[in-house]
Amino acid sequence: MANDKITNVTDATLEAEILKADKPVLVDFWATWCGPCRAMAPIIDEIAEDRSDIKVCKIDVDENPLASTQYGIMSIPCFMVFNNGQVVSQRVGTTGKAEMLDFIDTAIA
Repeated sequence: MANDKITNVTDATLEAEILKADKPVLVDFWATWCGPCRAMAPIIDEIAEDRSDIKVCKIDVDENPLASTQYGIMSIPCFMVFNNGQVVSQRVGTTGKAEMLDFIDTAIA
């Protein structure tokens, strides 16, 4: 089920959707074949539904190699928080919703 509160970003739209966003952005670097990425999807969906103070974006690393290379993505799932066009925090791997919210809140504090 697609979540209309999550923006799917491509190499071509990264600047407009993430770097020029008017609020902090949580970016989920993921791939369709990645089991841990799929396990995190419901948590990311819930955060997108619950938090209007941030923008939530997903980047498929297989379809967008420039973004993956630009941000040094070596393992997925990888989550980055951008604020004012800059990476302010990053974490790799699966986690629970409470920990993810703490990661976001600490990054944008």
